[in-house]
Amino acid sequence: MSAYQALVDIVGSDRVSEDLVERYLYSRDSGAQPAGQADYVVLPKTVEEVQQVLRLANSRNIPVTPLGGGLSLSGLVVPRRGGIVLDMKRMDRILEVDEMNRYALIEAGVSQGALREYLKQHHPRFQHSTPEAPPTATVTGNALIQGHGHISPRYGVNSDMIGGMEVVLPTGEITRIGSCSLDEKWFTKGPMPDLAGLFVGWYGTTGVATKLSLKIFPKPAFREVMAFQTDAVDLLPEAISEVMYLDMAEDFFLIMQEKPDWMNHAFLVVIVSGHFKEEIELKKSAYKNLFKNFHGGQPIGFVRDLHPALEKRFLDVPPLAALAADFREGGGFQYTGAILSVDQVPAAWHRGIEIAHQYDMICSYVHQVLQGNSVMFGFNYSFNRGDEKDIERARMALEDSNRVTLELGGMIWKGERPAQQMVLEKMDPNTAGLIKRVKALLDPNGIMNPGNWEVP
Repeated sequence: MSAYQALVDIVGSDRVSEDLVERYLYSRDSGAQPAGQADYVVLPKTVEEVQQVLRLANSRNIPVTPLGGGLSLSGLVVPRRGGIVLDMKRMDRILEVDEMNRYALIEAGVSQGALREYLKQHHPRFQHSTPEAPPTATVTGNALIQGHGHISPRYGVNSDMIGGMEVVLPTGEITRIGSCSLDEKWFTKGPMPDLAGLFVGWYGTTGVATKLSLKIFPKPAFREVMAFQTDAVDLLPEAISEVMYLDMAEDFFLIMQEKPDWMNHAFLVVIVSGHFKEEIELKKSAYKNLFKNFHGGQPIGFVRDLHPALEKRFLDVPPLAALAADFREGGGFQYTGAILSVDQVPAAWHRGIEIAHQYDMICSYVHQVLQGNSVMFGFNYSFNRGDEKDIERARMALEDSNRVTLELGGMIWKGERPAQQMVLEKMDPNTAGLIKRVKALLDPNGIMNPGNWEVP
């Protein structure tokens, strides 16, 4: 029996395709990385279907690329070696929201927009950590790539919020991780061995997550935005440290764009929230006083007349702070997420401007502060999708940015394959060897998203 017919027998003819046009669409993403070539597209609806697809693929050595929203921009779900693209979006049920124990149990295809609206309608006192991404991005995908959300400065990245997982291993076994392996409650993954770490950050190379429980958090009644402005980039580490030391911010990010001219400064954007209006006023007063008396009178000024459009843009959930202007024709956008220590922000800031100018680009920054000890530093580049030379310039800028990240002692977030190889080359060889052994143990035939985290 052909692989196509076997897949039809598993999911039905309406949820598997080998059509050229559909395979084309599933063979690329919106970033600057080269396309692949899918052989089959499969949309499972149940964990049992995922299990059967993986058993088939494992028995025939067919590569499998799990797909959530496909919005990573890094080629992480591009099928480099053909095979099956396993689109999880039909597994879109919100199974449970437990307010008392503060978690939501979802299937892997639930989108950020769907969970946000469901909580808004049925559990309005609670929220989940929503990333700065289109609403079609999946909740599970963001957590598995260690993405952040609009409350990450306070509560950490979204992978820290995982309470339990259901995973199908490459060989077809279904396993549960956390309290759900002992009972029907999905409230925590500890204090047992942290097996979730075998699947978080691995880009689908060790298994397919089919269910996930994620922490939910109180939704404050009041939210306001405060913006501060400076040209003294070298003061940013101390400013970041002091903002986070007060421990009052719901969200905190930095932005800069060279165009228009009024945006060519460092803007510190602080979102304060609270259950009471008095709480909001206290926090606003504290941050104003912080910068009024900051570092011997150095200039970090409060933006008193923030444009209403910007105020809405920053207060929206997700906060659309990373709408980097498309300064070129063609609509392409790519960025490198550098996770840097706070003290390295000025060095990265200056190096990023140099890289942008080297490749004839206009510099644009968005940096998310993560619990005060690190910053997701975004080197952003726009390009023309219809111009191969422009695309290549974007790739070269990304490569230089990744190199700078590692030189500054940082880590590359959701890096494309060349970035992964940079990381592996710099990594302690015993750590790289452990990655190789774990992958070989869980995926003995090497079918899962091959090419990612590929240790020589």
